[in-house]
Formats: sequence, C-alpha cells, structure tokens
Amino acid sequence: MSANKRGAWRGGAALATQADPSRPRLTTSAMIASLASEGQRTSPAPFGHALVELGRSRPDILGMTADLAKYTDLHIFAKEYPDRFYQMGMAEQLLMLSAAGLAHEGFVPFVTTYAAFASRRTFDFISQGIAEEGLNVKICCALPGLTTGYGPSHQATEDIAIFRGMPDLVIVDPCDALDIAQAVPAIAAHDGPVYMRLLRGNVPLVLDEYDYRFELGKAKLLRDGADVLVISSGFMTMRALETAQLLEEDRVGVAVLHVPTIKPLDTAAILREAGRSGRMVVVAENHTLIGGLGEAVAALLLREGVVPPRFRQVALPDAFLDAGALPTLHDRYGISARAMARSIKGWL
Repeated sequence: MSANKRGAWRGGAALATQADPSRPRLTTSAMIASLASEGQRTSPAPFGHALVELGRSRPDILGMTADLAKYTDLHIFAKEYPDRFYQMGMAEQLLMLSAAGLAHEGFVPFVTTYAAFASRRTFDFISQGIAEEGLNVKICCALPGLTTGYGPSHQATEDIAIFRGMPDLVIVDPCDALDIAQAVPAIAAHDGPVYMRLLRGNVPLVLDEYDYRFELGKAKLLRDGADVLVISSGFMTMRALETAQLLEEDRVGVAVLHVPTIKPLDTAAILREAGRSGRMVVVAENHTLIGGLGEAVAALLLREGVVPPRFRQVALPDAFLDAGALPTLHDRYGISARAMARSIKGWL
C-alpha cells in the first residue's frame, strides 16, 4: 500500500475544505489540507527547508522516514542530501531502532512518520531503544491531533498523552511556520530524544507579527488581556489569537500564552500569568482533553495553590473523531476560532 493510499482508503480521495455551501467549493486531499484561512500568509514546507539549512553546517544530521518523505516535507532534505537520507519503507518499528543505531554512532537522525503511527505503533521501540538510552533522535510527526480528515486511523488525538509519561522525552508542539523553522535547530542542539508535532505543506505564518522567537522549554506571552488568559500550544495558539481579535468586538480582553514545549513545561511563566487575579484561565490544545497540556497545566496550578476564578479547556473530546473536511470538523469539535469565541463568551 503506497503512502497516499494509507489515508485515501478512509473517506475518499478529495474532501471539501470550506464549510459554507454558499461559497465556491474547493477540494483538496485531506492528507495535505492546509490549516490556513483564505488569504492567510503561508510558508511552504518550513520543516524540510529548515532541515536542509541545518544540514549545511551539520554533517551529522540525517533524514529517515517510513515511506512518508513527501507527506512530511522530508523529500526536500532527501533531494539536497541523498547520501544522508534513509527510506525505511512501511516499517515504523524498524525505522526507530535504525535511528537508534545511527545515533549510537554519533549521528543525529531526524525521523518522520505520522503521529498516529509513532505513538501507537512504535511506543515500546522508542521507549526502550531511544529514550532509555538517551539517544539523540528527533522524532518529527505529521498529522497531529485533528489535522487530517481521514478519521481515527490517522488522527493522533492522544499522542501527547501517550508520550508525556515517557521519561526524558522532550515534547514540542509548534504553532506555525516560524515556530517550526526555529524549533528545528533548537531541538538538534538539545542532547537527547525529542518528539515534535509537525505541520507540513503550506503552513500558516503568524508569529512573526509578535516579535517571537522559539526557545526550547520556554512559553511566550504573545498578547495581554484583562479578562481571559488562554494558554495554548500548536496551531491552537493561532486560533487563540484569532479568537482574541473576535472577542475584542465584545470588549473582552484576551491574553495568549503560547507554550510550544509541552515537556518540560515552563512552569514559571504559567504560574506567573495564571496567578494574576481576576482572569479566567482557558487551556486550548489540538489534542484530547485527556492527558495533554490542559491536564498538565491544571495539575501544576493545583500543586502550587494557584486558583483562578474559573478554569476551562478547549480541546478535542475523549472519542474517536469523524472523517470529513477540516473546517467542518474544527467547528464540530469546538476548536475553530468562532467556536472557541462562543465557548469563552458562554463561560464568562
């Protein structure tokens, strides 16, 4: 079964990318559907280009994948450095242990597959072969959370919950193209295993408007607001910023704290912002409400005795999700900007 057929067997080859029937119908493969809104700035394949740039000064950087180079933007690295690229076929467990072997020899493999395959299919191999050994393997996985319309087989809605309990594994959930481009050299510089959720294709570009720079293990306050603090990761930070603009019309001030590193958490930044009196705290994540950023933040606040007036989560339900067009699914499960704005207004 070829890489694109891995997804196409569920739900058909093309799905509508717009939910409004009055607008022109646009179709695209759900496996490469962009998260960008109409007219939003994007950057093509930020992961692939950042890895190529890193490879110029780092001959120890390798690219490895399980039949998914094109669908994780690793094909750009493969074209530039064919002697440093390894196509392992549809054998994810072999992929992880091969990366471990190369890391033992002093290389720094960047391994790509889909997040559902890495978290469900190769957990024990990553745990025993990579994390326990403290090896320098960077696992970068596409289709995290609800970023594909092909249903539960490919929607890794619980990957962070699966990996958070693995000792010594750093977890990164970047927001946009800038975040990804800056995270690649940062995780390469980190001595140890990393799991990074990956957005690919034409990735939205938003954080350059906020004087942002990625730092491993650091959260960044992107905007301030007196009424609500949204603590978010991944593309939900983009949604949180859109939500904040929508709520300005109702004179609701929304602060956005972007948390690109899920593990280790920037506890100081979270406690500082959540400890400011009077603000409702909302954690927004592209992940099931079980075991992700929301529960990590809630546990931190409880342990430290920081009690906001209200604590809420914008997250995916504890369920196997439907197949369909991404805008429709994001509205249905409450993670679109408009759905998030409605929820926050209802909670206030």
